[in-house]
Amino acid sequence: MTRILVVDDEPQLLRALRINLAARGYEVAVAADGAAALRQAADRHPDLVVLDLGLPDMDGVDVIHGLRGWTTVPIIVLSGRAEGRDKVEALDAGADDYVIKPFGVDELLARIRAVSRRASVTEEEPARFVIGEHEVDLAGKTVSGGVRLTPTEWRLLEILVRNPGKLITQRRLLNEVWGAAYSKETNYLRQYMAQMRKKLERDPAHPVHLLTEPGMGYRFQP
Repeated sequence: MTRILVVDDEPQLLRALRINLAARGYEVAVAADGAAALRQAADRHPDLVVLDLGLPDMDGVDVIHGLRGWTTVPIIVLSGRAEGRDKVEALDAGADDYVIKPFGVDELLARIRAVSRRASVTEEEPARFVIGEHEVDLAGKTVSGGVRLTPTEWRLLEILVRNPGKLITQRRLLNEVWGAAYSKETNYLRQYMAQMRKKLERDPAHPVHLLTEPGMGYRFQP
C-alpha cells in the first residue's frame, strides 16, 4: 500500500484529503506544520509527500530542502501561490509537481498517480526511445533517418528524457548544460529547443514530446 504524508495547516482540507486518499486505498499520515512533517517523514518513510507551502512555522520550500537532504521521495506541492517565481523556487528546491489551490480531488489524484509512476521507474532507463517518427539511441548518440544532433542538443535531450513527464526548470537546464554563470540566459534554451523540435517532432509548431511550460521550464512527454 502506498504511504502518503499530507502536510497542510487547514484542518478541513487535511481531513478531506485524508478521507479521499484513504478511500482510494492509500495509507495516509498527516502533519499540520513543517516540523511535524519532517519528523513524520523521518519516522514513517512515506512513498509520496503532498505539501502546502504556507505553513505556520516555516516555509514549505524549507521543508522541501529538509527532505531533499536525505530522501528522493516524490513531493507534490499544494499552494495558493500562483506566481511563476514561487513555482520555480519550489521546483528548484526539489518538488516534483505543483498544484494550485483551489484544486479538484480528481486532478490531485491524477498528479499522484503520474508522480508515483515516474518514481517506480528503475534507475536504468531504456537507451532507446521514440520521438515523433525517429528512434533515438541515447547510448550510441544516433537518431534514425540521418538526423544529427549537436553535443549541446544531446545533453539537453538526455536530461529531459531521463526525467519523463517531469518539469525541469530553466535554471536547472542552464546550470547543468552551460554552467551557473549562464543561469539567466533563457534565450539559449529557446533557441536549442526550437532546433531540436525541428529535427525530432512531426509538427515542430505543435510539439507533443518536447514541451514548454511558459516561464518555468521544459518537459519530455513520452
